Amino acid sequence: MTPRPLGPTPFTTVHPDPTPAPPRPTCLASGASITVGPVAAALGHRASVVKLTNCRSTPITVDGYPDIVVLDADRRAMNVTISHATSYMAIDPGPTKLVLRKGETALAAVSWSSTVEAGEDKASGTYLAVAPGKGQHAVVWPVDTDLGTTAKVTLTAWCRKFPT
Repeated sequence: MTPRPLGPTPFTTVHPDPTPAPPRPTCLASGASITVGPVAAALGHRASVVKLTNCRSTPITVDGYPDIVVLDADRRAMNVTISHATSYMAIDPGPTKLVLRKGETALAAVSWSSTVEAGEDKASGTYLAVAPGKGQHAVVWPVDTDLGTTAKVTLTAWCRKFPT
């Protein structure tokens, strides 16, 4: 048996492609600034919190659900099923009309499971396009969405704080 040398073991450093930097929050024409938080993981489930902040001096209203689209690395929309519901990671409070004064925020959770079934292709998104509501201008944020083979995303309604 050959003795193993003592001391440092050689290793290779892998430098993955850098994750695109998130955009700087800007005030959209709607009066909202949108940011997307980091992805949290638990037992194969994933979630990210979307935060909308009123960045103008007059109140703005959000009602219902944000509008999201999962985009691939080339920023093309992916074929993903989005449902408005409670998930493993977040309780959906249901749609409510919220009036936000300057600086006030509303939150929503985007969640998915990284479920993989044999013989099927995995879906992975690179960005989320998020708008305050349907038909409004979206902001694109880098968010790795490892959707497994289900390609399903769950979205909660805007709320002031998440139900517990």
